[in-house]
Amino acid sequence: MQLDIIGLGEPLIEFNQTGGGGDGNYRLGHGGDTSNAVIAAARQGARTGYVTALGSDPFGDGFIELWSREGVDTAGVQRNPQAHTGVYFVSHGANGHVFSYLRAGSAASRLGPQELPEAYLASARYLHVSGISQAISATACDAVFRAIEIVRTAGGKVSYDTNLRLKLWPLARARAIVDATIPLCDVIFPSLEDATVLTGLTKPDAIADRYLALGVPLVVLKLGAEGVLVATPRERRHLAGHKVRTVDATGAGDAFDGAFLASITTNGADPFEAARYANAAAALSTRGFGAVAPIPYRDEVLSFLADKDSQ
Repeated sequence: MQLDIIGLGEPLIEFNQTGGGGDGNYRLGHGGDTSNAVIAAARQGARTGYVTALGSDPFGDGFIELWSREGVDTAGVQRNPQAHTGVYFVSHGANGHVFSYLRAGSAASRLGPQELPEAYLASARYLHVSGISQAISATACDAVFRAIEIVRTAGGKVSYDTNLRLKLWPLARARAIVDATIPLCDVIFPSLEDATVLTGLTKPDAIADRYLALGVPLVVLKLGAEGVLVATPRERRHLAGHKVRTVDATGAGDAFDGAFLASITTNGADPFEAARYANAAAALSTRGFGAVAPIPYRDEVLSFLADKDSQ
């Protein structure tokens, strides 16, 4: 069976702060950028799967149950009895959300190129990976490059979210790896914040120009509340963001990625239509706590857009 989108990376158990101050309560949930993205794509109607390794622990069991409920295929998921499933905490303050991790030595970080399910990956129309997928370990980074090679050789395409986390790797290495990955991709989803740090550039058009010059044919630069800049070598458009009552933006970028890819693969949208749809999905995903729970379904996104069009 061919899958529309296969994600590769590290899923993480999430403890998300829901109360104020340092003593606030934490809600158990699920996260991990590429996992969030494939769940978002599945909720928009795409056929999705995931490649990773989980610990043989209750948290790993929880992810299998989650993906089963969400319709994400788990044939590419391995269990490692010698390692744990990663965990992270999200706290909220005046400057936004802050992440703290317990992921060193996790099962996903030990996954190397030799453990990849090659035939499974070759079934993907799109492989979705991220800078986090590469930053968690040297072996994981090698696995990402090998997975890209497998998918491209089989005729599939690659999407990439830079998703910079400087707690995981030094900036010089991040810059080198990101610049080596981008020419291998068909679409990239950097945020303006990430791209400014990675390139030293601040203007969205200049960032798009730099990344297009590396050889990627489609740059989708996420501008937060300001929307998104979609750029190809021949055309570019800025699409405004949507105002909603934001509670937690933890997984908004991942929801955007998944909704965009689902629009391209499942609904036949062009990049500009897909970005408009993904903008709405990302905005709606910020209305509740956690990375996964607030991700909207396709009917919610379509209703939201219809209301916007009628105003």
